[in-house]
Amino acid sequence: MKALMFGWEFPPHILGGLGTASYGLTKGIFENGDMDITFVIPKPMGDEEKTFAKIIGASNTPVAWRDVSWDYVQQRQGHVMDPQTYFDLRDHIYADFNYLNVNDLGCIEFSGKYPQNLMEEINNYSIVAGVIARTAQFDVIHSHDWLTYPAGIHAKQVSGKPLVIHVHATDYDRSRGNVNPTVFGIEKDGMNQADHIITVSEHTRRTVIEKYGISPDKVSTVHNAVEPLPEDYLKIEKTPRKEKIVTFLGRITMQKGPEYFVEAAAMVLKKVHNVRFVMAGGGDMMEKMIRLAARRGISDRFHFIGFLRGKEVYEMYKNSDVFIMPSVSEPFGIAPLEAMQMGVPSIISKQSGCAEILSNVIKVDYWDVNEMANAIYSIITYPAMFRQLQERGLEEVGQIVWKKAGTKVINIYKKLTKL
Repeated sequence: MKALMFGWEFPPHILGGLGTASYGLTKGIFENGDMDITFVIPKPMGDEEKTFAKIIGASNTPVAWRDVSWDYVQQRQGHVMDPQTYFDLRDHIYADFNYLNVNDLGCIEFSGKYPQNLMEEINNYSIVAGVIARTAQFDVIHSHDWLTYPAGIHAKQVSGKPLVIHVHATDYDRSRGNVNPTVFGIEKDGMNQADHIITVSEHTRRTVIEKYGISPDKVSTVHNAVEPLPEDYLKIEKTPRKEKIVTFLGRITMQKGPEYFVEAAAMVLKKVHNVRFVMAGGGDMMEKMIRLAARRGISDRFHFIGFLRGKEVYEMYKNSDVFIMPSVSEPFGIAPLEAMQMGVPSIISKQSGCAEILSNVIKVDYWDVNEMANAIYSIITYPAMFRQLQERGLEEVGQIVWKKAGTKVINIYKKLTKL
């Protein structure tokens, strides 16, 4: 079976959990066997893993004819895409898009991030999808998150193939209910046009059904998972220190509930002093959190270390005694699973999707800072509790693998394609 996937992020260049989940699921699908996957991203860098998916960059796909040589294409973008793919795509340009300010290869430039002109990039991405859908061979289309829904819809219109959209989050989660009407409209259109919808948790499934008016029969939950850690990550050593470390790692936005972490930290520090709190990540609430920590008088024990990437993330986990994810509305939340892989006891909000599948963690309401503080205090104070959460957590997370999630997705594909 052949799948055409559209995504906005793909490791090693990621800005959040979307890229990690897209990578893990794609690999998990491939590991089930008999799957041929083409994965489209806005701007590949050339160092993406290609053993289980063919990567096509929207920024490398011509939408306007250019009379260029093989050698020139090889020189310009051979490090990210086979020149033959460029010429195959060029044969399927379906309109004159020179007005879009294309480059010397007839391609639209993409940032590969989330720029100020994001809506323009989403529209351009859907234009590129039309060329790819006319060129690639596939049985099913799979669009990851709202940014790629228009591309998936266009590919469906071109090919007549069934469309699966994957809801990694909704704007209700990101905005605490104060939705952006433009984003909501894109999400709703994607859900209406899709032949099937996959959500990352039952929490998200209920949101899709209740907030977007989608029939329950059309929506299935496939929980996220984690990749087994490479050997060099497992060999990371903990830096010896007398103080305990409690870590928040994620986007510092209102969806993630960072203010509750700061408030809980202040409460813990009234009881004990041999503990430091770390907030790793970036976001529009960082400055506000810095000021809040200062108002609570804990700035000397509260550290903002910025965005971490790759192995840095796991080095932070390894040096943590507690990981906490106090999200207000978390569709899933892979970070606690990653922390558990490194043997870190985790505290998660009951409002997170991963709470549906995790047992060996402490679950609290995001707003209950008293309970959150008590949980932190207990883990860093009682060694037996720490060891129990650590050992059982490692055992549990070892069973949550992407191949199982991939099996569920393939079964959805088979129902839609009758293959």
